Amino acid sequence: MKAKYITIIDIARQLNISKSTVSRALTGHPNVKEHTRKAVMELASSMEYQRNSLALGFSKHNTNTIGIMVPEFMSTYFPSVIVGVQDVMQAAGYNVVICQQNESYESEVSNMKLLLSYRVDGIIVSHTKETRNFDHFTLAQRRGVPLVFFNRVPEDMNVPNVIVNDYEAAFQAVEHLIRIGRRRIAHLAGPESLVNTRLRRQGYLDALKKHGIAHNPDLMLSYDLTTEKVKIYMKHFLELDTPPDALFAINDPTAIAAMEVVKAKGLRIPEDIAIVGFSNDFSAGLVHPGLTTVAQPTSEIGRTAAEMLLQEMRAKVKNDYTIKKAPTVQLSTRLIIRESTVPEEKSKKMVKSK
Repeated sequence: MKAKYITIIDIARQLNISKSTVSRALTGHPNVKEHTRKAVMELASSMEYQRNSLALGFSKHNTNTIGIMVPEFMSTYFPSVIVGVQDVMQAAGYNVVICQQNESYESEVSNMKLLLSYRVDGIIVSHTKETRNFDHFTLAQRRGVPLVFFNRVPEDMNVPNVIVNDYEAAFQAVEHLIRIGRRRIAHLAGPESLVNTRLRRQGYLDALKKHGIAHNPDLMLSYDLTTEKVKIYMKHFLELDTPPDALFAINDPTAIAAMEVVKAKGLRIPEDIAIVGFSNDFSAGLVHPGLTTVAQPTSEIGRTAAEMLLQEMRAKVKNDYTIKKAPTVQLSTRLIIRESTVPEEKSKKMVKSK
């Protein structure tokens, strides 16, 4: 049996009334007689009718729907941000359409076209590692669709951003490694296309410089955020004539994959090599030893991005959506010290002393 969506035409036909009368009854219009309204509502319920809120939005020039575009779901970072967005948007009466690009620029362009075809009222974005051309986002701007970026943000677009201080957080993470006596600190960096890759790398370099440690190019590699490359590059680090005694990783999945390589080599963490990640992924506290990492306020990032988007959308409705310097909100991070850098008893003392 072929599935069929029930429409107001089906209800009108059964009650022998006009579809406009059905529409007014369903929306509570005062000009519809009570017995007609009741008949329409009862039949709609029995036929399991569901309003097409998207089509209704088209007629009102808004859909009460926003889009979220994220590059991946491999870590818990982006799902946690999405929860923060949904908390704010659902309370404000908005539906949320989630698009996950699997780190593909082509998927990102396709998903943007999809969201624009849905006539979403605004979009929250963190772009993919492959994104170097932002024309699909400027298209949304030309169509008057408000955008807010977070985490991975464009350098050359005038759009609101929600970020953390990647430079300062990386600096503190590397300084922690230096303060526990590490001198040969390797860095697995992300793709050069990402702004936060460059900021975290600079934080790493400046922390070394501050403490009089010469930068060794052999101890820094950029990679494409795939597990396969982590294994190759970490193996390379460990097979150097003088291997590193510490690693600062671009993110927690990188750090955790690196830990597996270290263990497979029969080395000890943190005695032989201390490891620091970035983001405080859910798994960071579950691996053994626990991963020292930079915690980002993911839910707050999502809520802040949603509140900024609401402001942009309200300004558009009031015809106050003018070109101006877009705001950037920078949220705080904190270093969580676990056993991947400091033995358990010592790390507990360090936490208590803070």
